[in-house]
Amino acid sequence: MVLRRQREPLALADIAVPEPKAGEVLIRIEACAVCRTDLHIVDGELHEPKLPLVIGHQIVGIVEQGAGQFRPGDRVGVPWLGWTDGECRYCTTGRENLCIRARFTGYTIDGGYAEYCVADARYCFSLPDGYSAEEASPLLCAGFIGFRALRLAGDAQRIGFYGFGSSAQILVQVARAEGREVYAFTRDGDEEGQRFARAMGAGWAGGAGRRAPEELDAAIIFAPVGNLVIAALRNLAKGGVVVCAGIHMSDIPSFPYELLWGERSIRSVANLTRDDGRQFLERARRTRIQTRREVFTLEQANEALARLRAGEIVGTAVLRIAA
Repeated sequence: MVLRRQREPLALADIAVPEPKAGEVLIRIEACAVCRTDLHIVDGELHEPKLPLVIGHQIVGIVEQGAGQFRPGDRVGVPWLGWTDGECRYCTTGRENLCIRARFTGYTIDGGYAEYCVADARYCFSLPDGYSAEEASPLLCAGFIGFRALRLAGDAQRIGFYGFGSSAQILVQVARAEGREVYAFTRDGDEEGQRFARAMGAGWAGGAGRRAPEELDAAIIFAPVGNLVIAALRNLAKGGVVVCAGIHMSDIPSFPYELLWGERSIRSVANLTRDDGRQFLERARRTRIQTRREVFTLEQANEALARLRAGEIVGTAVLRIAA
């Protein structure tokens, strides 16, 4: 499914099986989870993608031509971070997620809404046993980025999740396994979303406009809505942090300084490092991650994106790819 121009539907097309370069693996794709970042690319909110482009960056597949540590028949995961230069000041200080020349799967590199892809073996991951392709695919971004956001929340005991979708349903399980309390905030009146949050492990769930029953030590904002930063600050204890987990967000309105005073802070999450991925997958080996998924065929990719755009996906949309 090819994006030829932004703000237009993806087009079903036959394209050549990609040829791996030195150090790249050729992967027959089994599943690719749908991410809100895919929607930001299609809708033109992220600028200058490679065009034409195969989007998708939560890829699980089988290696057909190996490289690096991977051999034919290995199951691998391919995430958003597809390549870094290894030599800029960010890479050399352990911050490859900020690499100034980084390349990204499904944005500047063709991704997973297809039957085959190639990927740099150094940026692929071995996956935990016991997860099907459809179960593992949301871990590759919703899990990785959510885990990085959780780490940036520090040792917060009471955490608010604003927006309860693909990332939040994964991270609530990790947070609970670490003994933390999770408070879930959904759209006001979204009772189905609140029931889903409680079913996945949130101790409390309510509308985003509500006050939390307890002051929060941290809040993670998964929804791309800038005014949620203010809502989160109103619920935040002194010294707490608001972590904005998305790659794109609407503008944050002005707010009184008193909401920030008391050593509260706001920070963003940018991409991921391979270390984030390795640590999260090790957690997924120890803590079995459950996800609610709605499965679509490759040809139904536009429908999956439309339903995500409309807020109609509970959990994660996953494309099942049949090569």
